[in-house]
Amino acid sequence: MHATNANGQTSPASEQSAVAAVAPVAHQISIEHSFETAHRLPQLPGKCASLHGHSWQVTVSVSAPALCSDGTVVEFGALKAGVRQWINTHLDHGTMLGIRDPLALHLYTAGSKVFRFGADDREAVGDEERLAFDLPWPTVEAVAVLLRRVSQAVLVALPSAPNASIGRVLVRETHLNTAAYGPADAL
Repeated sequence: MHATNANGQTSPASEQSAVAAVAPVAHQISIEHSFETAHRLPQLPGKCASLHGHSWQVTVSVSAPALCSDGTVVEFGALKAGVRQWINTHLDHGTMLGIRDPLALHLYTAGSKVFRFGADDREAVGDEERLAFDLPWPTVEAVAVLLRRVSQAVLVALPSAPNASIGRVLVRETHLNTAAYGPADAL
């Protein structure tokens, strides 16, 4: 099925059309960031019911079917700056708790940085908490959902390739435990 030249080699154009016929193609970039944040999961049995911290790492992937005229999906620096700024402002060196966790009020009153999951429009301290309104507890899975939403909001505000979108967001809470959230075909 491949077109061959006089030397019997497959031409690049025929390779591309053969690959395109098998699977759709897209460009993808990824950025990473790490942050330190505590959380607790009192709804789960075991040691995670106690307040504890992690060195979290997030990898955000962006894909697009074609590149911008400048040859990029999105400019790395701008995407990294936006995602890092949000994480550093709202999560880094703070505590993630569920809205119903009694520790939330105590830590907030004591002047600690607290991000509450599950806050509705009446309960949210700011727009940032509304991003996690349907996520009742800060599990690693919920953090992946939150950071995908944050990343999509950052991407929408930047010049990017046509139809660029956030793909998989991978969150690592320990060197052994990760959760990913994104399109099913990207996982």
